[in-house]
Amino acid sequence: MLHSIQEWTIQHAQETEHVHWFMALPELMAFIAIVILRGLTKVPSLRDCWSANLGNPHIIGTMPRNRFQDIMRHLRFDDRSTRSDRAKTDKFAAISSVWGSFVTNCITSYNPGLHITVDEQLFPSKTRCCFLQYIATKPDKFGIKFWVACDLKSKYICNVLPYLGKDPSRPSGERLSENVVMRLMEPFLDKGRNVTTDNFFTSLSLAHKLLSRKTTILGTVNKIRREIPQSARHTDRNEFTTQVFSTTAATLTAYAPKRKKTVYILSSMHSVIQTDNTTKRKPNTVTLYNTTKCGVDVMDQMVREYTVRTGTRRWPVAVFYNMIDMAALNAHVLYQACTGRQERRVDFLVELARELANSHMCAKKARKEQLLRTQPSTPSPGKRAMCQVKHQCKNNHATVRCVHCYRYTCGKCRREIPWQCQDCE
Repeated sequence: MLHSIQEWTIQHAQETEHVHWFMALPELMAFIAIVILRGLTKVPSLRDCWSANLGNPHIIGTMPRNRFQDIMRHLRFDDRSTRSDRAKTDKFAAISSVWGSFVTNCITSYNPGLHITVDEQLFPSKTRCCFLQYIATKPDKFGIKFWVACDLKSKYICNVLPYLGKDPSRPSGERLSENVVMRLMEPFLDKGRNVTTDNFFTSLSLAHKLLSRKTTILGTVNKIRREIPQSARHTDRNEFTTQVFSTTAATLTAYAPKRKKTVYILSSMHSVIQTDNTTKRKPNTVTLYNTTKCGVDVMDQMVREYTVRTGTRRWPVAVFYNMIDMAALNAHVLYQACTGRQERRVDFLVELARELANSHMCAKKARKEQLLRTQPSTPSPGKRAMCQVKHQCKNNHATVRCVHCYRYTCGKCRREIPWQCQDCE
């Protein structure tokens, strides 16, 4: 996945900026490390991450700000020359290859528990794309919507799908909600698990499909669904009363938490409905639903706490930010599961960023030491010529050349120890 991002980023930079532009894989990993650290360091702007007062020493020591911005400007996730053909059938073409690799890694790296929660996530963004969503009930009204399946206990992201609008591959007559749940749960079916959903997804037909794959469902049902019996639709119930309706496949519980309000819970894992001994006399389906419904919501809250999201005008970069957020959370879950150690997530993220940047820092240090041993002091000035690097200048004049590429380099575009241009740093 990282090799693909490296290849396409270099390709774009060489086509649009300079044929000598290059980025090694350790440098890309260091770039991602800085992106993660920026999520931990809440500063007003990007420049402040490298400032003397607000700057993070780990960020300052890893990569110059100009180089970070240069990589960000050229960051690409697909082959631009073939994108137009792929976009005819895939709205996610600008990042679908990298996204597919990420989702595959999520599915194969962890074995979830008995309960999985399916819900939606709105990643805040106002970038221009044809599948941008507006949801008035969300704290951030605009964003890119993802369907997410999470392990209830660990909040590990098991599977995730972007919502791209109408899907021509969806069989005609199949509800969107059923299609989403079956696609998200496909790698985890036939194992005796339970999936918890809200009233957008839950239906009797979905319960039948899941039962045929040895999976149960538990979720609220909208009262306008056709499977709700007519006798269960009346709302004038006494407070804390329960009414049960059963079929061979599932059980419907109608519970009144207050007068003139009824909650409908469909369950294919409960054959017997029991109420507790408290004053509210909650049925066991309602109690279990309240326990298992929060997987995706808690996951979304956790990734927002240290999110790497920042302003961007390109929707593939916004998706990339969400991918890093999810990958970092999953990495923390896997680390704790493999080592058996409980570690604060913020400490884990700092250590993760340090490990990602380590190869780049070691290579940078070794290259600098080698150049200091082999290079003479300041190169002797030659003839006066125009700067050939032009990273920080506007046609400045120079008299010295880079020790690597031998191009004329002015004072703004070079590093004097060793004496090299910013491209060769």
